[in-house]
Amino acid sequence: MTNAYILTLSCPDRLGLVHAVSGFLLEHGGNIEEAAQYNDHATGLFFMRVQFACDQHDHATLQARLASFAEPHQMRWSLHATAQPVKTVLMVSKEGHCLNDLLFRWKSGLLPIDIRAIISNHRDFYQLAASYNVPFHHIPLTGTTKAQAEAKQYEIIEAEGAELVVLARYMQILSLDLCQKLAGRAINIHHSFLPSFKGAKPYYQAHDRGVKLIGATAHYVTADLDEGPIIEQDVARADHTDTVEDLTARGRDTESQVLARAVKWHSEHRVLLNGHKTVIFR
Repeated sequence: MTNAYILTLSCPDRLGLVHAVSGFLLEHGGNIEEAAQYNDHATGLFFMRVQFACDQHDHATLQARLASFAEPHQMRWSLHATAQPVKTVLMVSKEGHCLNDLLFRWKSGLLPIDIRAIISNHRDFYQLAASYNVPFHHIPLTGTTKAQAEAKQYEIIEAEGAELVVLARYMQILSLDLCQKLAGRAINIHHSFLPSFKGAKPYYQAHDRGVKLIGATAHYVTADLDEGPIIEQDVARADHTDTVEDLTARGRDTESQVLARAVKWHSEHRVLLNGHKTVIFR
């Protein structure tokens, strides 16, 4: 059986990089099945994603050979076996539409992830978790217990070997320490309106202002609240006939779809960080 891999990389742009990467794979018996690259002229960086089949070397050997190949090119790179789904932990509070959507897509084989646990500061979704046979961890959180709660959360994340943490409407601000520990592997979803409505009941605020567009943004978590690199966004139309309930329902649908696309692209290793932006090879 031929093993399949995904190689992602970024490095300073220079002549011959595509030739060098394809030559390396040819030398090691790799057959390229899908490839995409991007040159960012503003930063002088080169980005590439290559999916290839190889039965000449195992994963460990390819890792070692790639390390030697990448060093003179100053490459940041990663190699993933496509047969291994991304170990994932979901976090949620009291709104379950994104959680339910991700669980269904996962069980339906639509997302290449392995949901290892659900963490929540409320008990609302323990039965939903049980119906999917996913361990549910209730960790209450207050202003005085935040540090201890986050320590427990991170302990679970590490114990499960999670490569991805999804804040599926987890309505707590992560500390600087936890944001740094989860850098590049935590995705958040939030409503994004024009104008932007912060705080409680955003759809009520939007309805009160008579907005014509509602939307959602999925992004990586950083210490700057809701300002991490954006992975995906979408909008839905609204008009004067819409009630608050209409906007809320449509907004939840948009949030679920945007988050699902972001999780899919991340778990297929299609998202590369480019400073405070992302490069996405769809």
